[in-house]
Amino acid sequence: MLHHVRPLFVRAFIFSFALLLVLPVMPGTSIRTASANSLADSLGLDPAYIPPDLGQTSLDVFVQETGHSIRGYMLDYWRANGAASVYGNPISEAFGASNGLYSQAFERGVFQFSPEWMWTDDPAVRLMPIGDQQVKEQRLNTRTDGRRTGADRRSAAWNPGQNSTDRVNEVTNEGGRFSDVTGFSISGSFGQWYDNHEGWFYMGAPISEPLQDRGAMVQYFQNGILMQQDGTVLPAPMPREHPEKYGFDTTPVAQDGRPEFSEALFYDTYNPYGVDVTQLTGRKQIVVSISEQTMYVYQGDTLVLQSLVSTGIEPNHTETGNFHVRLKYKTQTMSGFSDSTGEVVGLGDDSSNGGSPWTVEDVPNVMYFDYDAEALHGAYWHNNFGSPMSHGCVNQPLDVAAWMFEFAPIGTAVTVYQ
Repeated sequence: MLHHVRPLFVRAFIFSFALLLVLPVMPGTSIRTASANSLADSLGLDPAYIPPDLGQTSLDVFVQETGHSIRGYMLDYWRANGAASVYGNPISEAFGASNGLYSQAFERGVFQFSPEWMWTDDPAVRLMPIGDQQVKEQRLNTRTDGRRTGADRRSAAWNPGQNSTDRVNEVTNEGGRFSDVTGFSISGSFGQWYDNHEGWFYMGAPISEPLQDRGAMVQYFQNGILMQQDGTVLPAPMPREHPEKYGFDTTPVAQDGRPEFSEALFYDTYNPYGVDVTQLTGRKQIVVSISEQTMYVYQGDTLVLQSLVSTGIEPNHTETGNFHVRLKYKTQTMSGFSDSTGEVVGLGDDSSNGGSPWTVEDVPNVMYFDYDAEALHGAYWHNNFGSPMSHGCVNQPLDVAAWMFEFAPIGTAVTVYQ
């Protein structure tokens, strides 16, 4: 639909205008619902550090395997990033971490909501940085063969690979690279997992080279450890093995009438592509090709939906890059102003930039994904999918948009390329 804005003074505020169409608050305010304020009080947190209502699920579910519940924003990000198949099941309730962040522990990582990222194109949930502490212990006690023999600071695994000609050659031959932050490698099977799971956001920078530890090949990162066993790479279950180090309570809670978690809970709509995703595992991802006017949707490595779409017509072309679903409305009335060239110069009721007004009522299944207020949504006003038709948003057929709204929780990765 509409929304891509080029003038810099407009772009700085466009996402705020989109919010104002429904929410009477501006980005950065600490206003939260009464329930959010109550949650903040119970966890001893500033209410500004509790996720606001951005369209996350209202479900509060129970995971029988570990005896813990998960809800709202954490549930959305957990589903978006592969749920139990990637980060394991919840092993705590939500808690206030020592760094003041709203957090929840899973078997393979501790999720934390960071308000500083909420109004950017990057994920607002990251992993607690537990890798640095672990690597300090490991450097003092482990040789490169995994045997604990006391300090071994000369071990090649603890020295940046970019400083070794042999390691540079190995990484080059594997098609890998080195971190600009630490100089350690991102390569091989660990590099593949890292790239496929947005490791730069979740695992952080590498802080070791791969090494043998407890019979497995592992690599340390700022926020965790990747380990390879039987050909499969996953984050190591450090939170599950050492909860005492990270300050959370693993005591199971009562189910109290909560539904048992199942991906099927989130779907009332048939997938028009015909794939049942409720039994699939892996990270969710949405990919939009502008040149093909086609959207590809993945769960793990499985293509679960492919559909023609309509992206932006110049001068309001659809932004390319890597984004995330960050704000959802089941329906929304969109309005704004366009100049004589057709370029959108403002959203909402603000006419200070001039232009001709427009309004589109009851736009269905709206999912904003970038800071230019571009969204994936249904379009009932045309059926010309496969050709550019919008002012920047990604128009979808109505049945596709309805299913996508259920499939893609907040935090789902969105990639748009030419």
